[in-house]
Amino acid sequence: MANSAQARKRARQATKARAHNASLRSRLRTAIKAVRKAIVGGDKTAAQAVFRTSMSTIDSIADKKIIHKNKAARHKSRLSSAVKAMAA
Repeated sequence: MANSAQARKRARQATKARAHNASLRSRLRTAIKAVRKAIVGGDKTAAQAVFRTSMSTIDSIADKKIIHKNKAARHKSRLSSAVKAMAA
């Protein structure tokens, strides 16, 4: 257990940061699911619009180092190719 005042404060900060990071990770997953749902829906223009909005979410979460930049690039690449592969 944290005994010094400094250790107690650090434990509080870690708990708060963990909760914040978890909410950001959840936002990331939701953005990815929204694009996949739009792709399954079949409307290419709607899927492109959702993809554009989710790109900024993915990038911002990668910039905050919640996920690695290569993982963000991988998600964006796979979603982009899935949207491009849709029939017009």
